[in-house]
Amino acid sequence: MKVTIIGAGPGGLVTALALHRLGIECAVFEAAPEIRPLGVGLNLLPHAVRELTILGLDSRLAASAVATAELAYHNKFGATIWREPRGLAAGYSWPQYSIHRGKFQMLLLEAALERLGPDHVHVGHQLASFQQDANGVTAKFVHPTTGELRREHHSDVLIAADGIHSVVRRTFYPDEPQPTYSGRVLWRGTTEATPFLTGRSMIMAGYPNCKFVAYPIREADPQTGLALINWVADVYIGGDIPMARDWNRLTEKSTVLPHFAGWNFPWLDVPALIEGADNIYEYPLVDRDPVARWSFGRVALLGDAAHPMYPVGSNGASQAILDAAAITASLASYRDPAAALKAYEDERLDKTSKIVLSNRQQGPEIVMQIVEERAPQGFQRLSDVITQAELEEVASRYKAIAGFDKDRLNAQKPAV
Repeated sequence: MKVTIIGAGPGGLVTALALHRLGIECAVFEAAPEIRPLGVGLNLLPHAVRELTILGLDSRLAASAVATAELAYHNKFGATIWREPRGLAAGYSWPQYSIHRGKFQMLLLEAALERLGPDHVHVGHQLASFQQDANGVTAKFVHPTTGELRREHHSDVLIAADGIHSVVRRTFYPDEPQPTYSGRVLWRGTTEATPFLTGRSMIMAGYPNCKFVAYPIREADPQTGLALINWVADVYIGGDIPMARDWNRLTEKSTVLPHFAGWNFPWLDVPALIEGADNIYEYPLVDRDPVARWSFGRVALLGDAAHPMYPVGSNGASQAILDAAAITASLASYRDPAAALKAYEDERLDKTSKIVLSNRQQGPEIVMQIVEERAPQGFQRLSDVITQAELEEVASRYKAIAGFDKDRLNAQKPAV
């Protein structure tokens, strides 16, 4: 069997590595002329790290990422709402990692070039069209700038890991509207700063319409004592979509700072973290409605092409990695490619649709909204505002929805 993968983001590259591990030939095609370490931070939950460990990437991850020790929610005054251990500290068999997205992508690319060989990873190849029949799928690629035909590539299966603006998804859903705008804008940056709390804590402060997220993506330098802190400012702006959907769009610090004036907690100075960033990127918070199908004969959607979601609960990249594991297991288990892709869809579509919808309702971060509504001026005792039982129920429910219930995950055997 031969597989064509469209897109060399984390979802596409992990799929390629997973297929190669099982001896399934594949080739990756990326529209960008060069794969560069762009972006800011992302999180990899234990169920995704489990799959990456099966692929033999555990030592590379450990050398490049920060093993997250805890997750903590705080109100806009910095008072603690919820704290829980994460990863190994919580009893999982695998860590939870925070890592620079660009570093993670380059780690995957390096492994793909080593294992698949450079003749199986192609950049500067924009998918123009594809056709399938009983004998396979033929994809036509053009130069992304000139439109000149670069090649036609034939395979048994085509996997679309080409993101929220997927060419393949648009082929099957030509009347689908533009991604749904939430009214919220994400401002993102990285800053060298003194570690906070445990030094490996991921924090969220505020409430969904005005929220600040921060976590380290590089360990503290022994000489300076400074870690690289990834941060996200998430603010409701409303109105029509205010900017292009471009992850690399820059903005000024003066755009962000007024929303977080005075957010100087005993354990974290939010304005100073914003001031210390070299660059700040802005992006409208968007997703897409779940769709009824991902598989179409010999073609299937994966990752953000299948289920773009709000970055709530640290799940975007992790779910793409779970997709990669599921589609690989199906292709290894079925002789008929169409049956394999349908089995993959049956395994993953409903699960991710529930996460997309849960994230629209703020996922586990709903506790921050509850506290803001009940105690907008802060609180002396948290128990007067929300019970421990409420907090635990929200946390456990989301873990079950997102597939990282600890006991179930630790007991799970590899599919192949």
